[in-house]
Amino acid sequence: MKLKAKIVLLAIVPFLAAIASIETGVRREATALAERQHATTQAAYMASKQIELKHYVELATTAIAPLYEAGGDNARDDALLRTRALAVLEKMDFGEDGYFFVYDMHGRSLMHPREPDLVGRDLWSLRDSRGAPTIQQLLAAAGRGGGYVRYLWHRPSTGKVESKLGYVVPLERWGWMLGTGIYLDDVDSALAHIDAGAAANIGRTMKWIDAIAVAGLAVIALCALVLNVTEYRSADAKLKRLAQQVVESQENERARLSRELHDGISQMMVSVKLLLESALARLERGDARVPAAEAALSTGLTRLGDTLREVRRISHALRPSMLDDLGVAAALEQLTRELGDESGIAIGFTQISHTHAAALPEAVNTMLFRIAQEALTNIVRHAQASSAALALEISRDAVTLTIADNGRGFDVTDAFVGGREGVGLRNMRERLEALGGTLSLNSQPGHTVVAARVPLPTMHATVPPLQELSS
Repeated sequence: MKLKAKIVLLAIVPFLAAIASIETGVRREATALAERQHATTQAAYMASKQIELKHYVELATTAIAPLYEAGGDNARDDALLRTRALAVLEKMDFGEDGYFFVYDMHGRSLMHPREPDLVGRDLWSLRDSRGAPTIQQLLAAAGRGGGYVRYLWHRPSTGKVESKLGYVVPLERWGWMLGTGIYLDDVDSALAHIDAGAAANIGRTMKWIDAIAVAGLAVIALCALVLNVTEYRSADAKLKRLAQQVVESQENERARLSRELHDGISQMMVSVKLLLESALARLERGDARVPAAEAALSTGLTRLGDTLREVRRISHALRPSMLDDLGVAAALEQLTRELGDESGIAIGFTQISHTHAAALPEAVNTMLFRIAQEALTNIVRHAQASSAALALEISRDAVTLTIADNGRGFDVTDAFVGGREGVGLRNMRERLEALGGTLSLNSQPGHTVVAARVPLPTMHATVPPLQELSS
């Protein structure tokens, strides 16, 4: 794994772990808060319902209090009072599902205004859908002097079994249990609404945390992208500088080898040639001539001359001294003349210098010469051209080198992606890009133009104004 990928992972993994920890903690605390809110609200609702139920039962007991207190030892009169009390309680209600009920202490229903078919039945063993003994729980609360009981009961208005809160009190002298109840659907609905709101709030909080996480990841990714682009540009700049240094090193090495060949080996070979010519002259002037020795020396001198010319050609190809001494224009003129003589192709050279034209730096001189050398070599080897023209135009802010020929042309699209044929063009473009220049190509059968343009800094001294050289 690359170092940059490791750095990005070291940034992302702790960030995601922190976000996950925060989300877990927030969810846990929000859930606990919602549960506490649920419990508090439920307690408040139940307390208000209990007060309401107690108030209803107190109204009922107050309504039958004269009858309850008027009872005596006469069983017939007491039975009559009970009947009248049941009639009073049966007529009392508070809403569609608000009514009072009366049971004796053995579980027999004495009065039920909403379900008259239960009256007279023994409901001691009645159990709800959860198996809880409903009547027994109510009687137990009444036996303790009164109390609240939560149980399940049929709702008259809907016919469904729903949760109900009941409050009962004993009427000990008559052996009754008097009570009433309130269905808790509104409480359950309110609690469900609160729970839904709490769940929605938790969901929104989680979404905000997720959005922050996504934004954080986006920032990290953007920083990684910026870092990557910055590193890429830095590496590309370093690579270009390295390529330029390699080119400069190659040129320096070529110049050194050229000097060594010209000043060292070439001079030594000239000395040897002079000695051999002197020896041959002595043999020819001597009285005892040796034709075989003279022929051998003459052949050796011929081959030595050819070798000396080859050494000079190699030295000139490595780094023409004229490029350093007289500039790129003179070197290009010499190059076109030599290649024209060797190949038989008519190659012309033209230099155009505008008014206040800038002086060319050494790196630009070398680059233009190498591009011309590469382009002309390609023309000689591949173009099958009969003529070519090379033009050097120098202005205040740029220098343009144009090489044209009348050869067979080539496919510009595949020029930089092909095999060996595209290496020279790629080398030209790389040399130009190192100095901020551009290379343009236009080729078709019978006409090919290669143009290299290099911008020039303005601080250089200017060269003499407009002049033209042709060969």
